[in-house]
Order: sequence, then C-alpha cells, then structure tokens
Amino acid sequence: MHSSGFDFQPRTRVVFGAESLDRIGELARELGARHALLVTDKGIVAAGHPARAIGFLEAAGLHVTPYDAVRENPTTVDVDRCVEAARQAGIDLIIGLGGGSSMDTAKGCNFLLTNGGRMQDYRGVGKATKPMLPLIAVPTTAGTGSECQSFALISDEETHQKMACGDAKAAAKVALLDPLLTVSQPERVTACTGVDTLAHAVETAVTKRRTPLSAMYSDEAFRLGIGGLERVLRDPRDLEARAMMQLGAAFAGTAIENSMLGAAHAAANPLTARYGMVHGQAVGLMLPAVVGFNARDPEAKGRYHELAAEVDLGPIDELIEELDTILEVAGMREGLAKFKIERADYPQLAQEAAKQWTATFNPRPIAAEDFERLYEEVFG
Repeated sequence: MHSSGFDFQPRTRVVFGAESLDRIGELARELGARHALLVTDKGIVAAGHPARAIGFLEAAGLHVTPYDAVRENPTTVDVDRCVEAARQAGIDLIIGLGGGSSMDTAKGCNFLLTNGGRMQDYRGVGKATKPMLPLIAVPTTAGTGSECQSFALISDEETHQKMACGDAKAAAKVALLDPLLTVSQPERVTACTGVDTLAHAVETAVTKRRTPLSAMYSDEAFRLGIGGLERVLRDPRDLEARAMMQLGAAFAGTAIENSMLGAAHAAANPLTARYGMVHGQAVGLMLPAVVGFNARDPEAKGRYHELAAEVDLGPIDELIEELDTILEVAGMREGLAKFKIERADYPQLAQEAAKQWTATFNPRPIAAEDFERLYEEVFG
C-alpha cells in the first residue's frame, strides 16, 4: 500500500435513505438557520423537488429564498448572480439542490458572500480566511460526489478555464442523499453521471495521494457503481440500484477529497471546455486508455487488480473491457462525430491537459506527448 499515513477529518454529515428529503427542515433547524437560499436549476424545479424541499423547510419555521438560475458548468458570472440574490435576501444557510452545477454554484456563492473578492482569488486550496455559512447539499444526480467535497468547480467566464477552488470551510455540513430524487434524471444524465462516478472510483484508487482510507472508499464506490449502473440504465425505476449509485457517488466524492484525481480528468477538461462535451462522457471515453497507460506502473497495476477483484474481474484487460462495455451500454460512443475532434487539435488539447492540476496526481508521470498519444488512441 502506497503511503500509509493519513489525516482524515470528515467534515460532512451524511444522511442517506429513501424519503430523507423529508428531514431537511429539521436538519436546517439543527444548524440554527432561519433564512435559507435554495440554489437549484429550472429543470429540477420542473421535476418538483425544490417545491417539496421548501414545504419541509417552511413547516420547520424557516424562510426560503429560491434561486433557480443555475446553468450547467457554472462560470464566475453565475456565481456573481447567485451572490447578488443571497445578499438581497440576508440569508444564514445555503442549500444546493441539484446536480454538481447547483452544488458548485452554492459553494462558489458561499466563498464570495462570506469572504468577498472574486472567484479567481480562491483558486487552489485554503484561500478563504473567514468562516462560511453552513451548506446542505442535496444531490439529485448520482455522479459528481460534490456533496462530499470541499471544492467548487467554477469556470472563468473570460478564459473558460475550470478553476478548482477548495477550502475545508466550503464543505457541506450535511449531505442529504435521497435516492428517490434521482429517479427524475433523464437517461442521458443518469448515464453521464454514473460513468463519472466510476471514473472517480478508478482514478482515486491509484493516485499518488491515495491512502489506506481513501482506497476503502474508492473500492466500495467502484463496487456499488459497477453493481448499480447497468441496472439503472436498463430499469430507471430500480430504486435499490439508484440507492447504490447515489451512495457510490458520495463515497467516490469522499475518495476524491482524500486522494485527488488523475489523467483521465486532466484529459477530459479540455474536451469539455473546447467542444462542450459533457464531463461524464469526456472522462468516460478517456478512462480505459488511461488505465492502460497507468497499468505499466507496477504499483498502479496492483491497485487495478484489487479494484477488479472487488467485482470478480480478472486481469487488467478484463477491467478495461468492462469499462468499454459500460461505455457502450451508456451510449457514450454515439454522436461523437458531432464534436468534430480533428487530429490537428490533439497537440493543443494535450498541452492544456498537461497543465491540469489533476495530472500532477497521476500515478505515472504524464507529459503533453503522452496525452497526445491518448487522444490518438481514443479518437483515432
């Protein structure tokens, strides 16, 4: 096992189970809140979840200001708009209800509302000097694991660069995991976020930062993800599989918090920024090739074997084959033509990938020319 020491401080209380949304009012009261900002998006509003949450909060005596203008892959402008709404309302609690974008916007808002300045000031780790408001994170997708992380991922409106802004104070006080909320996800969202969860499990399992503790979370997230994803794609109403995926996403998020990510995420970010490819699809497509690349490192290979053994798979080839099968079932390869990824773009994409923070944690050193070969392998 790589580096045996660790410093584990769980910052987030995890409340899990069907119908646990019913408890949001009492949980908010326990945090001493009187006035909550509910950060969500219009699609989630249409699914009816915020209305139910507001009902429970108001029944517990809280005042709620809804903010439903969250956009996918939020930028600094989205955060600024959310902060404006929060300032006018005079809130003492933030609730992020939705996918990763809602939770990221809620966290970004928390940074600026409590510590001032611009989002760019918090790029990196631990830049916030003042306390933040309590945050309750309520995921409606089973994917990003943002509810168990202290990072806000916000794109710079000007440069389109994704900024990871992390601070222990930004972690949610409570992650409320109600698998019933994920049933309303469109199939495409289920597929993309589910593949993202698996990628988080596979990447965190081998990074240079991994610990015996993060490895436990990675392994369990992988076991739950492999067990649940194909079931959910076959039958969207399979609640047990939904619960497996949601818990898997939260465990993978906890693994990220303690282990960081690797080259598949580094390679995916430029594809999202440049071509608008959905994050889960971009990471999923890069993952099998990255596993093949990393497996030449004996230690990483050993960890992949342990991961594969969790779900009764044999050597590395079987693990890569299983990941490929999942991409097929999830329909990830369909529609790639529309992205028009030109071979001439590979060097530029590879330069951008090599500059990504996540690349530094990859178990095998990886340079721009390696990324170029990976893009070549994936996109031909």
